Amino acid sequence: MDFIKKPMDIENRSMEIIAPYLEKLNLNEEEIKVYSRIIHAAGDVEYAPIIRLHPEAIRKAKEALQSGCNIYTDVEMVRTGINKRKLASFGGEVFCRVAEPEIAEAAKEQGITRSMAAMRSFGKEMNGAIIAIGNAPTALFEVLRMVEEEGLRPAAIVGIPVGFVGAADSKAALAANTLVPYVTVEGTKGGSPIAAAVINAIMYIIDNSR
Repeated sequence: MDFIKKPMDIENRSMEIIAPYLEKLNLNEEEIKVYSRIIHAAGDVEYAPIIRLHPEAIRKAKEALQSGCNIYTDVEMVRTGINKRKLASFGGEVFCRVAEPEIAEAAKEQGITRSMAAMRSFGKEMNGAIIAIGNAPTALFEVLRMVEEEGLRPAAIVGIPVGFVGAADSKAALAANTLVPYVTVEGTKGGSPIAAAVINAIMYIIDNSR
């Protein structure tokens, strides 16, 4: 059986296959890279027309990363998917607290999800940082509440929770916000690999060495 074996050859061929689906979207070079990474991570070209990218999102995220910002996530799967070696080369780290016992206790006491409690616990640490949410709509709703009610100002929000309860609504709320640049997708599609892919795409725009 003959098949492509070299990782970069596989990736390059994947990008060639994806490219025609982006041709009519009027994207610049950096936007194409982010869109392509999302589609590649999902294995689904149907993402192309539903990706929503704030016009300042890539620039703001790049500036934050280059200044050594940290990334705050809702679940371990997002944290695991981010290229931490690349992030460390810029001076940043990834944080996720959802599995910590004190977060579970706080969530129980407050009657909220652990993901909400985890994001709430980061507080002002998220100012100037990048927030990456790939699983829990409640985490995204909480971050948006903090933006609106507490003046939280992350550099950018990558909000791509997946599912049938709250995911589409939380992402619509993110896309409607006028205070923080964002990357999201419409509807129920999404997930941790997609959120991580966006972060990695932006880091590779800055420095494509792996």
